[in-house]
Amino acid sequence: MKPSTLVKRQRSGPVARLILNRPERHNSLVPELLSDLLAGFEQVRADGGERAVVLTAEGKSFSTGGDVDAFFSAGEDLEQYAAATVGLLNDVVLTMLRLPQPIVAAVHGIVTGGSLGLLLGADVVLVAPETTITPWYTVVGFSPDGGWTALLPDLIGRKRVARILYANESIDAESALQWGLATEIVPADEIEERATTLALELAGAKPGAATSTKRLLHRDIDGVAARLEAERVAFVRQILTSEAQKGMAAFLGRSR
Repeated sequence: MKPSTLVKRQRSGPVARLILNRPERHNSLVPELLSDLLAGFEQVRADGGERAVVLTAEGKSFSTGGDVDAFFSAGEDLEQYAAATVGLLNDVVLTMLRLPQPIVAAVHGIVTGGSLGLLLGADVVLVAPETTITPWYTVVGFSPDGGWTALLPDLIGRKRVARILYANESIDAESALQWGLATEIVPADEIEERATTLALELAGAKPGAATSTKRLLHRDIDGVAARLEAERVAFVRQILTSEAQKGMAAFLGRSR
């Protein structure tokens, strides 16, 4: 198998580490990165000896969601590119929810757009004090993806999500913790160590009991899959509109 370049995979005893490795683009989501991440989770499942996963990222940002420049540059292939990108993101989120091993996400810096799905797919989410989570959809002219409508309303409430999406409000670390989106707030220079410590604790659980617990916590996988697919269809439809075309150009400071 070709070594991954956009997602690094490491192992420390019973803990697997998957590290987003596109720091020069703030770990923005492109098909290659999402395919690498999906392969990383599948390798964890196939290995069997890794009992917990830490998901983290290189650079200043955890992930800034879909790469607007890549969407803008897709040209005549935009429909296919958008469908593939959001489809892969949905596959990653669903794989995370279905993975028998618990996942600890160590989140620092900026989280925007569809990269929220990587938090929603994790079982434990550590955030740094400066972490912010912002949708940006109504600014750029996109339709929400990454579970903003498929998963987040069940976690923090539909009306709260509606306000955040319409007004493009940011969720700060304290709000993420209070609303149940984050598990702990940890200083940025300690977050990786804390994530590893927690993952080792989770790895010590009886595997059958841990797997059963995760399955019960995510009983409605089929329903989630259907809602994520609805997000994908709406995203592709909206990104083809002149509104989205003009929004991307303005966001990037370009003309079309």
